[in-house]
Amino acid sequence: MPEGTAAILNARSLETSHRRLAELLRPGLRVLDVGCGTGAITSGIAHAVAPRGRVVGVDVNPDLVAEACRLHGRVPGLSFQVADAWSLPFHEAFDIVTAARLLQWLAQPGDAVRALARAARPGGRLVVLDYNHEKIAWTPPPPPSVQAFYAAFLKWRTDAGMDNAIADHMAALFAQAGLQKVAVTPQHETTRRGEPGFETQAGIWADVAATRGCQMVEDGVIAEADRAGAETDYRAWIRHGAEVQTMYLLAVESVRP
Repeated sequence: MPEGTAAILNARSLETSHRRLAELLRPGLRVLDVGCGTGAITSGIAHAVAPRGRVVGVDVNPDLVAEACRLHGRVPGLSFQVADAWSLPFHEAFDIVTAARLLQWLAQPGDAVRALARAARPGGRLVVLDYNHEKIAWTPPPPPSVQAFYAAFLKWRTDAGMDNAIADHMAALFAQAGLQKVAVTPQHETTRRGEPGFETQAGIWADVAATRGCQMVEDGVIAEADRAGAETDYRAWIRHGAEVQTMYLLAVESVRP
């Protein structure tokens, strides 16, 4: 597992990175976290539903699940296992089923939504959080090399069947899955210079250039020199030029009939 990927995942928390879910949790709930990564948010869920609650985190990546077990395996009421979002081994088992920043990476997100819904009990809640990468906003604009990398990143995702605007399409996917009482809550992530953690939060795209960027180079989408230049320029811009970054993020929730 790339070090940059782990750092991005481990920096997240329930309170800062899945705020709508945090509002819905209470002691005693059974919760499934799909695409749990290294378990940073999942651990927060377990603490929120303690002492009688039960939380299961699943991820398709065995290395991430192993890291989640290492970091959070001793949290009471919390377990992790390897599972695919399209074929979850659960049926009507959870009060809340959630997935944060997962659908953006799936070529068939509608199928995943239906699988998530099947894991919820009748009357249970589905809560999904994700981005529209086409609506990111930087002030001032980043260097041209970074803009070119970001355009290549969006094209790479599109060519792989991923939906760059998934946040704005999730409500329709929920309706198509037969879910009821669909509600959308803006959860945009804005970070400003001078605020705690600004360089870490805004610097996520340097980490993307260092991790996903290498995949893009392997896939022939961008040259290594352009990838490396964008990463270097972005890190310098974050230190000396960037003022505000806003990532467009929505939480969509519904009730299973």
